[in-house]
Order: sequence, then structure tokens, then C-alpha cells
Amino acid sequence: MFYKRLLLYFFFSCLLSACGVSKSVHHLPDVQQYTLEIPKVNKINDSTFTYNQNFLTKNKQQLWELYIKGNPLQLGYNNGALTQDLMQKQEGIFFSKVESFVPSKFKQKLLNTFLKWYNRKMYLNVREDYQAELFGLSQYSSDQYDFIASKYLRNLYLHGAHDIGHAMQDLAMVGCTSLAVWNDNTEDGDMLIGRNFDFYVGDEFAQNKLVEFVEPEDGIPYMSVSWPGMIGVVSGMNKEGITVTINAGKSRIPLTAKTPISLVTREILQYAKTIDEAIAIAKKRNVFVSESILVGSAHDRNAVIIEVSPKNFGVYRVQNTSKVLCTNHFQSDAYKDDKRNQKQIKESHSEYRYEKLQELLQDEKKLTPEKMASVLRNRSGLKDKSIGYGNEKALNQLLAHHAVIFSPEKKLVWVSSNPYQLGEFVCYDLNEIFSGKVLKTNDISKSQLNIPRDPFADSEEFENYETSRRLGKKVIDATEYKDITLTDDAIPYYQSLNPDFWKIYFLSGKYYYHKKEYSKAKAEFEKALTKEITTIPDRKAVEKYLDKTNKKITK
Repeated sequence: MFYKRLLLYFFFSCLLSACGVSKSVHHLPDVQQYTLEIPKVNKINDSTFTYNQNFLTKNKQQLWELYIKGNPLQLGYNNGALTQDLMQKQEGIFFSKVESFVPSKFKQKLLNTFLKWYNRKMYLNVREDYQAELFGLSQYSSDQYDFIASKYLRNLYLHGAHDIGHAMQDLAMVGCTSLAVWNDNTEDGDMLIGRNFDFYVGDEFAQNKLVEFVEPEDGIPYMSVSWPGMIGVVSGMNKEGITVTINAGKSRIPLTAKTPISLVTREILQYAKTIDEAIAIAKKRNVFVSESILVGSAHDRNAVIIEVSPKNFGVYRVQNTSKVLCTNHFQSDAYKDDKRNQKQIKESHSEYRYEKLQELLQDEKKLTPEKMASVLRNRSGLKDKSIGYGNEKALNQLLAHHAVIFSPEKKLVWVSSNPYQLGEFVCYDLNEIFSGKVLKTNDISKSQLNIPRDPFADSEEFENYETSRRLGKKVIDATEYKDITLTDDAIPYYQSLNPDFWKIYFLSGKYYYHKKEYSKAKAEFEKALTKEITTIPDRKAVEKYLDKTNKKITK
């Protein structure tokens, strides 16, 4: 066993010294062209920090608001200096999650070596100004993870984490939903765009949401919603009324990392004023996963979906209608014969959520920001079927990192606060924020336009759902470890908290199966099959366990 490990490590070490890896590991961007003033941060209190006109503050809805301006290097330094504690905490959460997935120190070393090899070409596919910004940001990263890679390289790699995770495992970050409506589909005829960003890396990761307002020295000022340490964009709008949101598609595992999708969308926000300019930017970048980019435009009074993948490119434009719906499958002609996309439509929950969007828009003809929030918060299945809380077939899967609503023509944006997209939506006016006036750190939102908190967030049902999530982890632990046994009333109580959710019964069945209580396991698997199961592979997994259980019973 020792020699096998040694051989594997030797193999990956050889990879590291070959294939251009050594060059990438030692690469640093040229930042000499940029002027720099090292930020001296003024701490006003525990939740407000300033440096010149740049600031970080936490609002009463617990959203962090960051305003930064400058050249690429200065942007990175200003961002890092103001968000240092938050960024280091976020980095710690992410890497501790990786450690929980790969607890073996030896395997962590192999993974580390593999990632350096896999990301060897990433720096060649990232704009030099973004590399300079990342370099500035990385000066404030923690020393704790220097064994993984240099601070600069770690920051670069983390911007590809969404893409790598999506390609390698289809993690719980691929259930995003977005839509654009205008003309006769909105109350005043102006465009409205809504999105749920269902990226889940644990509850801690979503605690510190960051709403960024960026005034770059070159390009268009923009806002985005993400997390500390992120310069890419997953949801955002610029001062010209261009909006971008990303939804994952079905990807093959790429051979090497190229341009992270969030940096493509960042470039669109910073440099595009029209849909055609956005398409031109997306077309010239080499991505390494499949992604739908919903682009809305105030100038065009239209929205399209740019569909990118490593070997294909398409644009989906609607005809004779004023609405665009986007879940997690491609719709343009460029992908009509794509087998992976066809499989995604057939086997995943993407088509179901698409049909749910259509159903809701049939019922609600004239959307307002408040009604858009109601659509994004919807927890039911088709025809109002109760499918259990946390079901990925729902538009609101109760795991979203954030939800956002854009009004491109008015330059207004609403950002959800915790929990998930149930908290108050805070409104921001980009016309005011980017007007050139000195901003007050304690008042940059348009609070009179905020959308109220969903009453469900304060209900007994929601409390039961959160309890069921915590108990679910205990059921999984008791299934995996023989020395853990639950009390007799634990499973019935667990099921009573979220009785319509198929996964509750599947996990209960697996617990009984591994405790060799096969009759009880059989009953739970059969119950799971009567519920709305999320995907075809999930249904097959339940059926496989039921088949194994029946064989145990008839032995």
C-alpha cells in the first residue's frame, strides 16, 4: 500500500514538473504599470470600514455592502483591505469543506497536485487586468493555506471552483432559475429580470452575502452579488442596464481549466452596453464548462440567453413574445442535437422547473417586483402539488445563496437577505450610487422600495424544515456508523417535520437497511416512490435499494 501511494505521488509530481505546470505555478502578473496607494483602513465600528471613498458596511438586513473604485491593482487592494476578515473566513469555510470531502492528508496532497496540473492553463485565459486585481486582492489572503498554493494562485483557482465543481460532480449548485419579462408581461411594460442562485457550499458559506458596487478606472460601473474574495460575477447589472445571471448546463469533464465563467460575465458587465456587445465578449472567451448566461438589456429592451460550452456556442432569442425563461438546459438551435443536453432535459429537474415557470406566468400576467419575488419564492410543484420543502423541482429549493430582481431601464436592483430568498429584498438605485456624489456608508439603499420578508420564514413549517435538515444529517451519520443508533421515535419524528419530501423516506429506508431492519426499510422505500422524486437517477437509486431489500427479505 505504501509503495502504491509513493508511486501515485511520484506520478503526480512528475505531472507537476511537466506540461507547463511549473511555469504556471510560478506565474505572477505584471502590475508595474499601475499606480498604487496601500489602503489605510479606518474602522468606524465592527461593521463599517472606510478608506478614502471606498467602504464596507453591513446593513440592518445583514447584507454586506462594498463600494470600491480605482485601477485594477487598486481595486484588488481596496477590496482585500476592506474585506480581509470576511475573505479569510470565506476561504476557511471553503477549504474546510474540501477537507471534509477528502479527509486523508495523503489524498489532499494528491488533490493539490492534480489541481495545479489541471489549472495549469487558467492564467493564459484570464485577462491581465483581472490577474492584477486578483494579485492585489490576494495580498490580504490568509497564510494558513499557503501549503496549497501561493495566495495569488489560490485566488485564481477559487474563481474556477464553481466551474470545476459543476463539471466534476454536478454539485448542488446547478438548480438555478432565471427569467426576463417585459411589455405586456409587466405592470408598467418595463423589463423585469429575476433569478435564484442555488449555489450551496454549506450554511456558513451563505452567511456573509456581499453586494458589491464597483467603479473601475476603465469600463462601466457595475454591481454584483456574491461572497467575499470574489471578483467574478454570478448575478449583476451595470450602469448601462446590462444584466447577467449564470445557470449551469450539463458538461463533460474538461481536460484543462480555461476561463472561469464568472470572469466572462464580469467582462460583459464591465464592457458591454448592448446584447450584441455581450455576445461578442462571450464568443471570444474559451470556457471549460457549459453555462447559460441570461443577458438583459435596457438599450435593446430585450433579453437573450448566451449558451456557452467548451466546443459549442449558441444564442437563444425569443420570437413573438416578451419573456425568456432559463433553467438548466440549453434551448438554442446550436444544441438541438446535443446528447448531453437531451439527457439533461429528460433526466434532471430542469424541464420541470421550466414548466413551473410557464404555469406561474400563465396565472400572473402583469409582474411587478413584488410579484417577481413571489415567483422566486414559490415552493410548490406543478398544479400547486405539495412536493416537500427542499425539493429541487421547486423554484425555491430552500438552499439559494441569493435571489436578485433587476429593473434594467430604471437601474433598480433588489437583493434578497437571509434566510435563502425569504428575507427582505433590499433595493438599490444604480443611478444614485454611480452618480459621482460621495456616498453615505449608512444609507445607500432605497429602503422605501424594499420588498417585505416572506411570512413563511417566521412560520412553524419553516422551523420544522430547518429542524428536519439538521436531523437528516444525524440520520446519515447513524447510517454510516454502526456505533450510532437512533431512538425508536427519531425516524417518525423526522418524517413528521417534512412529510411530503421523498428524500426523508429514502434516508429513513437506508438507515433501516444498514441496521438490517429490512421490513421497515422496504416500507420506507415504497413510501419514497409515492412522492415527487427529483430526478430519474434519484428514482432509480430508490428502486435499486428496494430491490436489494426485497432480496434480503426473501433469503
